[in-house]
Amino acid sequence: MNVDLFAADGLRAAAELHGIILSDSQAEACRSYCGALWDWNTRINLTRHTTLESFVNRDLLDSVRLIEHLAEGCTVLDVGSGGGVPGILAAILRPDLSVELCESVGKKAMALQDICDRLELPLVVHAQRVQELLDTHTWDVAVVRAVAATGRLIPWFARHWDRGGELLLIKGPRWQEELQAAQESGVMRNRRAELISEWESPGRDGASVLLRIS
Repeated sequence: MNVDLFAADGLRAAAELHGIILSDSQAEACRSYCGALWDWNTRINLTRHTTLESFVNRDLLDSVRLIEHLAEGCTVLDVGSGGGVPGILAAILRPDLSVELCESVGKKAMALQDICDRLELPLVVHAQRVQELLDTHTWDVAVVRAVAATGRLIPWFARHWDRGGELLLIKGPRWQEELQAAQESGVMRNRRAELISEWESPGRDGASVLLRIS
């Protein structure tokens, strides 16, 4: 779907079906984000959500559920940002947050920087692996969505926890299987997983969740 085919008012109406209230400026910024993202998506694979409905039902909804649990003014790192969800949307919806994006694939990092420039969002884009980034940087919260199974992710963040940071995972319906596998593998030793939010996403066979790993 071409972004020109829907107006900001249509996006606001679709969001309201999920209890999401967008201001005029937020709706227009989200619409502009879709335009930039979908333009890049014709060249490199950044997202499968290329309709108004899938954007609202998945990307926007997931991002809203995340920011409900972020403290005012906190620093956030979006790990494996891909097309910018949830990091760019968090920055649009919560300008009090200090958001940075981490994407190890060079072409995707370049696309993210261009999208941020088009939207005039002053977000830092790190074109490197999070394991390397955590050697020299710290954040209040690292958030991961649709990057890897829980058991693979946990070891990446050893330095993050050592410095008092928090890890939030946005996971789909198989989150319990992933968590059990991570626990059985031993990577969750001295780590605690807490379910802090759960919501239904239309078109998914089960709920999406937000997990806090501490």
